[in-house]
Amino acid sequence: MSYFETWFNELRIWAQDPLVVQVFFVVFSTALASYFLHRVMSVINRRAEASQSVWDDAFLRTVSKPSQWLIWVMGLSVAAELIAEHQSQSQLEMIATLRYLALIVLITLFVIRMAKEIEKGYIASGGDETTVTAIAKLARISIVITAVLMVMQSLGVSISGVLAFGGIGGIAVGFAAKDLLANFFGGLVIYMDRPFKVGDWIRSPDRDIEGTVVKIGWRLTEIRTFDQRPLYVPNSAFSTIALENPSRMLNRRIYETIGIRYDDIQEMNAIVAAVKAMLQAHPAIAQDKTMIVNFNAFNASSVDFMVYTFTKTTNWVEFHEIKQAILLEIAGIIRDHGAEIAYPTQTLHFAEPVGISASEPTEGGPAK
Repeated sequence: MSYFETWFNELRIWAQDPLVVQVFFVVFSTALASYFLHRVMSVINRRAEASQSVWDDAFLRTVSKPSQWLIWVMGLSVAAELIAEHQSQSQLEMIATLRYLALIVLITLFVIRMAKEIEKGYIASGGDETTVTAIAKLARISIVITAVLMVMQSLGVSISGVLAFGGIGGIAVGFAAKDLLANFFGGLVIYMDRPFKVGDWIRSPDRDIEGTVVKIGWRLTEIRTFDQRPLYVPNSAFSTIALENPSRMLNRRIYETIGIRYDDIQEMNAIVAAVKAMLQAHPAIAQDKTMIVNFNAFNASSVDFMVYTFTKTTNWVEFHEIKQAILLEIAGIIRDHGAEIAYPTQTLHFAEPVGISASEPTEGGPAK
C-alpha cells in the first residue's frame, strides 16, 4: 500500500470519528462567522464615516478587531472543551480560566482603544487638548489597574492581601520616590487648574523658562523655546514659581516715548492732538482700552511726549506690522508740523564773547 493510500485511510477513519466532525464544524463555523463579521463591519464603517459624531466613529473603529478576536476565542475554547471532555476535569477548568482571561484582555483592549479614539476625535474637533488628554490618561490607568486586579483574582491571588501590601508598600515607595510623586501631583494640578495648555506661550520671571508648550506629561512638561530647543521642566517646579501666559492676553500694548527738538516746543500741542486723533481713527487700535498721548518730560536734548495704547490683535507678527505703521505715521505728523525728531545734541553757552584771532607765523617757527 502506498503512502498516499495509508494517509487517505487514516483521514477516512478520523472523518468517521464524531469528535473530529464536531471540532471541524466548530472551527469552520468560527472562521465563517469571523469573515462575515469583517464584511459587515466594513460596510458599517464606510457609512459611519459620513456622520459628524465622534462616538460612533470611535466605537466602530475600536470594536472591529476585538469582536473578531472574541469570535475566535469563543470558537477555539468550545473546540478545546470538546476535546478535553474525553481527558480530565482539570483541563476543562484550565480552558474556562484561559477563556475568562482572554475575555478580560479583549475587553481591556477595547476600552483602552475606545478611550484613545475618543481622545483623538475630540482634539481633532477643537476640544481642549490638555483636558481631554488628562481625562484619557486617568481612564486608561483606571482600566489597566482594574483589569490586572481581575486577572489576579481569577488566578487565585488574594486581592485583599495585595491591597494591604500595597498600602504598606505605598508608604515606603512614597518616601523613596517623593520627587516622582511630587511631579505626578504637579502634573495633576496643571490638569485641574489649567494655568496653561498645549500650544500656549508661557514664561517665568523667576526662572529662565520661556517658550511654547509642546506636551504635558505626568512627570515632565516639554517646552519648545524660541530658538527651537526642547526644554523639559519637572511638573513640581510650576508649584513654586510665578508663571506668565502671554497666549491669553487680550491685547498687545504700544508704549513709546518720542522726543522733538526744543526749537519745536511750540508745535507740541498740535502734534499731540494729531497723533491722538490718528490713533482714535485707526482700525487696528482698541478704542475700549486706555489711550494716552501727552507731553511727558523735558529731557536733556529733547521735549518728549508719550504714546500709550493697545492693539486689537495679539498675534506677535501682526502686532509689529501695526506698530511699525503707527510709528511711521507719527514721524509723518511731526514732519507735517515743521518739527523734527530730536537726537542727542550739546549747546555751549559762554559768559563773555570769545574772539579767536589768527597771527602770522614767525619765520622758522610755528604761529603764536
